[in-house]
Amino acid sequence: MIHLDGQERPEPPLEADETTTLLGFLEFQRATLVWKCAGLDVTGLKATVGASSMTLGGLLKHLAYVEDDWFSRWLHGKDRQPPWDTVNWQADPDWDWHSAAEDSPEQLHALWQNAVTRSRSLVAEALADGGLERRARRTWPDGRAPSLRWILCHMIEEYARHNGHADLLREAVDGLTGE
Repeated sequence: MIHLDGQERPEPPLEADETTTLLGFLEFQRATLVWKCAGLDVTGLKATVGASSMTLGGLLKHLAYVEDDWFSRWLHGKDRQPPWDTVNWQADPDWDWHSAAEDSPEQLHALWQNAVTRSRSLVAEALADGGLERRARRTWPDGRAPSLRWILCHMIEEYARHNGHADLLREAVDGLTGE
């Protein structure tokens, strides 16, 4: 049974196997991002704090990219899909961050949600084809490949770190605080 907290986030299970626990924590972190970005207009998604150029819209687009990059490109060895396939990442390694200013809130939320939906399917496929030990199809230059376990832990870390940024950004927009 899934328990939702006061922000409608699925609480990670207290007692479960490793796979269910990892996926539970990833879903909780994803839901935290949704909470921090909910109900904001273009101005809210473009707001910055201090000297940083980071925005909540940029976070949505960056995490959509990270979802696709790790679960599609790395784990399954697929080519980049739109919009990532037309970007010159060498010339503009932060394209995902700053190009978000050109997108509507609806576009940003849809881009992120579609990436998450694909990721869930790709993770299920990998779990059926080797479980958490399943190696990524892409490798580092030295030939090593991360396991699905490593990728899931990395994604939890990626979301947790950026959700800290989202806390500060959202508080600056309208005072919303919490976790």
